[in-house]
Parts: sequence; C-alpha cells; structure tokens
Amino acid sequence: MPDGVPQWSRVVLKLSGEAFADSTIGYGIDGKVVARIASELADASSDLGVQVAVVVGGGNIWRGLTGEGAGMDRANADYMGMLATVINALALQDALEKVGQATRVMTAIQMAQIAEPYIRRRAMRHLERGRVVIFAGGTGNPYFTTDTTAALRAAEIGAAAILKGTHSGVDGVYTDDPLLNPEATKFSEVAYLDVLRLGLKVMDSTAITFCMDNNLPIVVFNLMEPGNIRLALEGEAIGTLVR
Repeated sequence: MPDGVPQWSRVVLKLSGEAFADSTIGYGIDGKVVARIASELADASSDLGVQVAVVVGGGNIWRGLTGEGAGMDRANADYMGMLATVINALALQDALEKVGQATRVMTAIQMAQIAEPYIRRRAMRHLERGRVVIFAGGTGNPYFTTDTTAALRAAEIGAAAILKGTHSGVDGVYTDDPLLNPEATKFSEVAYLDVLRLGLKVMDSTAITFCMDNNLPIVVFNLMEPGNIRLALEGEAIGTLVR
C-alpha cells in the first residue's frame, strides 16, 4: 500500500498483558511503556483514519492457568484473569486520553462504575465516532483466552483484520522459537491450517480455528519496536500474515 494509506478501515489490535509489564521485575504495569503504545496508537489511528478496537490480556497481573496449576478452581482463576484485563484496559484508557484520544472501555462482565457493558452496536457506534474501544473482561466466560476474545470481537464488529502485537522482541511467526533456536526461519505468510498442523505459537487453537472459519486475517508483529503500530495499520510487511 502507498505510504500513509491504511490497508484496513477497522481492525482489532490484540495486546498481551505482558507487554505492559515492568521489564525489570516481569510483572505489574510500566507507565512509560503504556504511554508509548498509547501515543503511537492515537497518532496512527488519527492520521490514517482507521477505526481501532483493542483487546488487552492480563498476564502481567494474573494468569488463570497459573492459578489452576496452584490448585485453584479453573473457573475462579479465569475470572480473576478477566479482572486483570480490566485493570490493564483502564491503564491504557488513561494513557490514550492523556494524548487527546477519546476512548471507551467495554467489559463483558458488568461493572457500571468504571466501564460500559459490551453491546455490539454501541461498540460499532463508538468506533464510527473516532473513539478507540478497549474490550476488557475477556468473553465473560472462563476457559477462553483473550486471543479468542480478539477473534470473537473482530467478527462481531466487522473488523477486517486482527493485529497481534508480540512483546518478546520476536517479529513474526517462526518455524521454532527464534530466541532458543538460531536456525528457526520466519514465515512472511502462513495458512491457518499450517499454524494448527505445525503447532506454531500464534494464537490458541480455538482463536485460529475461529479466524479460519470467519476469514479473518491475522498480522503478527513486534509491538515493542517503535513505529510498528502505524506500519501494521498501513499494511507494511513487518511481520507474518496468517490467512
């Protein structure tokens, strides 16, 4: 695509909770990182005219699978994880509004004092009015990841693609973990079925299958590289396209 021209008019940006973490301790929320992501997102969305919804994970605060591994009831542990995503959503909302970007946080679990309940048509109306909509609380159901939330919300609101930002410095999908295996090679493009067949670490299998069934392309890119959010919205080949 020509510079400054968006490839998609509406997208869902999937951010892992770990991307928000303080790198020195591996958890919590690093305000500078969140501010940098918010600034890039606001500038790119405004300049390009792209409607952006965001799904944020909660792994920097709590992971349901960790709780289950410690003997907790899986459903309770997952509900705790959903609450962690709300904390991250509010942090991102604050950072976005500090740079002048109007936002709405919408939650799958009602908590009226701090966020709107998720209503599909209302979310679409917010996007049409230029607001960044942050979806929190997962799907509202245990046993489903925020990857699946991103896929579900993208289909519901008619998004053209999912942009999945990685936080570990990996700039796409590889045949193996490039941080552990220097022989791993990067895919510029890969099919949904190959992701499932080869067990590639893109999104969980439920999310990949849902995207395949609903023809939702996924762009995997390095979120931590400054400027990549804009490049991803412009359709630049900075990562791996899954379709």
